[in-house]
Amino acid sequence: MNRLWIAAIAALAVGVSIQSAPAADLPVKAPVKQAAITNWAGWYGGIEGGWATARAAQTNTLSGVSNGYYGQQGALLGGTLGYNWQVANWILGLETDLSWSGVRGEETNCGPTRTQVCPTQLLAFGTARGRVGTIVWANTIVYATGGMAYGEIKAFKNSVNVSGGEDWRTGWTAGAGVETMFAPNWSFKVEYLYATFPGTATTYTITASNTPISAIERDIQMVRGGLNWHF
Repeated sequence: MNRLWIAAIAALAVGVSIQSAPAADLPVKAPVKQAAITNWAGWYGGIEGGWATARAAQTNTLSGVSNGYYGQQGALLGGTLGYNWQVANWILGLETDLSWSGVRGEETNCGPTRTQVCPTQLLAFGTARGRVGTIVWANTIVYATGGMAYGEIKAFKNSVNVSGGEDWRTGWTAGAGVETMFAPNWSFKVEYLYATFPGTATTYTITASNTPISAIERDIQMVRGGLNWHF
């Protein structure tokens, strides 16, 4: 009888071991760690600066004489203000900025004697744009942007008395950029913008001869960085 009990207990133990062994041997799937998505929604403001190149030209509006385009270049520095809406991984926003500009160029063989210098300057540059972006990593977005550009443009002739020649004009701008949130509430961006001002930018008049000279401002291309605080 004792042998029967011992045999029964042994059989039961073997059966339990066989039944539980597959479950014990199954691999346990490690939990997948998800990166937290940064919240981009709300107001932000900051500073920005960069470098730009452009083209300008001046034309005698009476004779139609012009020597064509000449190059411009210079730095920009200013501030920005914007607001973002966030829908899942998509960022929709509005942004405006205004910068002091040192973008300048000059025609060195202008005037009747072709010995005078005729500079054109972009004194200030600003935009009012929309932005559409997507989160490509937990704290980084890439975006496209476009909208209105505006600027203060000055043209004149060195060593000659002139009147006028300084006006604000509107145009358009488009570009793209990348922005990353590197600390709580702080982000850094790098972007490229193209802007142009159709038509005549400004006109000045040579006082002695009463000759009007028109100036145009075209093909502004800039790369700039920005530091933003998110409220």
